[in-house]
Amino acid sequence: MNFTFETPYILLLISLTPCFFLCKRYNRVFYFPKIEWISKERPLLSFEPWLKVLLFSLMVIALAKPIKYNNSSNFNKKGRDLILALDASGSMAQSGFDGKDRFRTKYDALLKLSESFIKSRNDDNMGLVIFGTFAYTASPLTYDLEALNYLLQLTDVSIAGESTAIGDAIMQSIDTLKFGEAKERVIVLISDGYHNAGRYSPQQAVKKAKELNIKIYTIGVGKKSDYDVAMLEKIAKETGAKSFSAKSKEELKMVYREIEKLEPSPIRSENYLNKKLLTTPILSLISLLLAIWLLIHRGERR
Repeated sequence: MNFTFETPYILLLISLTPCFFLCKRYNRVFYFPKIEWISKERPLLSFEPWLKVLLFSLMVIALAKPIKYNNSSNFNKKGRDLILALDASGSMAQSGFDGKDRFRTKYDALLKLSESFIKSRNDDNMGLVIFGTFAYTASPLTYDLEALNYLLQLTDVSIAGESTAIGDAIMQSIDTLKFGEAKERVIVLISDGYHNAGRYSPQQAVKKAKELNIKIYTIGVGKKSDYDVAMLEKIAKETGAKSFSAKSKEELKMVYREIEKLEPSPIRSENYLNKKLLTTPILSLISLLLAIWLLIHRGERR
């Protein structure tokens, strides 16, 4: 565990603390009937100047942003850029996919397993594309997997329309991957239907993915008669990936595990800080001291 300041130059302000003892205050006029009633001020022996110095110093330290951190580094290869493309068409509202909860929809089961998959990606740069009648990027590429999961939970069935635009889903995923810098780029596309909407055909999208050397893993969920098995297999084969089928939640869980083995997620090859800001306890102490100071002044006035 290490300690430092994010803005250490602000600590130079502490050099002004002698002014609390040496700088003269503005002139104030007092009238006393007897001169002996006036006591000589001794700032170094007075409580109030030292309290002011302490408060000022604590405020400067808080402004300097003290942090504690763990400095970690590793030399593995950088993680890949990975897009999760999820089918949110109307058919994903069907129930019976989860054997333990027959009323849970396919999409709800998919969200739960996708959340676990995202958490396991360690330091991959991940994005999220949702598609139905059209496709859109629900999250750009990010290393903040907690934020990605939060955005995932905001999606729902038919949010992108009732139909299935697989070609648009791939093209939107490719566009999202353009903002990444990793050499390895992967799309995991999950669908339960046939391509029947959108501006682009799956053939056009696959051709573009091949040109950019992007792998597309495909997963068909539900009964094989419900989705285009041949097309999903062709998409995966032509991009050098693999196609899977999942009739149930448990099978989909196993598919995700298989993809994790095929596309392991190493940590980025760079130093990084796991840091924690320490201003909160300092500000709490400042508040406590100010309260004590106010109580003392109130007592003196009485």
